[in-house]
This record gives sequence, C-alpha cells and structure tokens, in this order.
Amino acid sequence: MTDSILKVEHVSLAFGGVKALTDVSFEVPRGSVFSIIGPNGAGKTSMLNCISGRYRPQKGAIHFDGREVTHLRPNDRADLGIGRTFQNLALFGHMTVLENIMVGRHHLMNNNWVTGPLYWLSPAEKEELTHRREVEQIIDFLDITHVRKSVAGTLSYGLRKRVELARAMALKPKLILLDEPMAGMNLEEKEDMARYILDLNEEFGITVVMIEHDMGVVMDISHEVMVLDFGKKLISGLPEQVMADEHVKRAYLGLEEDDEMQEAG
Repeated sequence: MTDSILKVEHVSLAFGGVKALTDVSFEVPRGSVFSIIGPNGAGKTSMLNCISGRYRPQKGAIHFDGREVTHLRPNDRADLGIGRTFQNLALFGHMTVLENIMVGRHHLMNNNWVTGPLYWLSPAEKEELTHRREVEQIIDFLDITHVRKSVAGTLSYGLRKRVELARAMALKPKLILLDEPMAGMNLEEKEDMARYILDLNEEFGITVVMIEHDMGVVMDISHEVMVLDFGKKLISGLPEQVMADEHVKRAYLGLEEDDEMQEAG
C-alpha cells in the first residue's frame, strides 16, 4: 500500500452561500510531486489554504504524516513540517535575501527573550551560525548566491519567486505547497524553476503539492495530477491518464466535439 504523507477526506468549504470546495478527497504519496490543476475559480488555492491552516473547512478532515491537523493553526502545521509559497509574493521587500530566508528558520530556533540579550554568553551565537550554514546551502542550491545581500524588493520577479521558495525550504518541510510557482515567468525562468522543484523533491526528499497552469510543466514533472472543477474533484491519477480523460478535455482544456472529431480523423 502506498505511503501517503497527506490525506484529505471529504473536505467542504463555503464562504456564505458560495461553495469553494465540495466533498473533496485525495491522497498525496510521500516523496511525490502532486499537481492540482483546474480553471480559475476551481478551488485550487482554497484547497492549499485548508491544508496549510489558513482556512478551516466546515466539513471533512485533513491528516498529515499520520496525524489529524484539521483544527491546528498554521504555525503549528509549520512546526510539523508543512511549508508554503503564495500566488502573490509574500516577501519582506525592505529586507535582504539572506534575512528573508532566515525568517523561515525562526520556528526552529531555541533562542528566547532570556538568552537573546546574552548572545555572546549563551548558545544563541552557535545556534545562529548553524542556521546560517543551512541557509547558505539553500542559497547555493537555488543559485542565488550573487543576490544574497541584495534587498528583496529590488530583484526581478523570477528571482523573488526563487527567494520565496528558498524561505519555504528553510523551514525544513516534509511537504511544501507551491501556489503557481511559475506564474509570470518567461520560458527560461520556468525551466529553471521546474528543475529546482524536481531537485528539491529528489535530493531533499520533500513532497510537493503544486498548483500550476502550464500543462507542459505539469506533464513533465508531476507524478500524479488532480483536477478540480467548480470546487469538486473531477479526476486524479497519472498525468497521461488525466489529460486523456474526456471530461478533463471539455471542462479544463476546452476541447469541443469538433476538435475531437478532427483528432480522430
């Protein structure tokens, strides 16, 4: 039986009379790249928000690494190993790249208000150096050494996306949630980001749940794909199987009957 790191069971979420998610269930195999696709308004980001704890579903349950986390706060889920990037960049624009990534290590630090002022007389200095070394490894991994001291707000969009990924990696997650990591990027930037996602999955052993609209990227790097449509799960499975499904062609890819006849011909 497949070892699943994430199980979503019959999750429903509504805002007033608007149903964002309706009875959605799926499992994410440990060590996989799992993509969630669907048209705008399908409920993809709402699902990530339920998994990360930003939203609490009215119905259903979410299990992470063998533990139910449905009612845990976002910071408690981060402590368990759930990292997150956002569709809209959430960096501290006035801080350097290094400082932004160090923020991702905050919950791992043992230093507190008592030992902090005694920096030179406590383990705080040694602890910070340890965290700095790990952050520098992430910086090197994502090829952003040349901008490590730059102010984040001055960087190009593609580099800022990479810095946000670095901050999520700094949390040392078992599972990382990526909300449109390649949105707004040119072809070269997309290719670089796809490579980084594959490498963090394979080299760091991090399970990835990703929302992405670029079907070429989804097909190339995903182990499994799930389609949401109007807040409901349409299908999930291997990328080739999902893309071949007639319902997906109509609901997501916009393939009409005339197109199907042309393909058949």
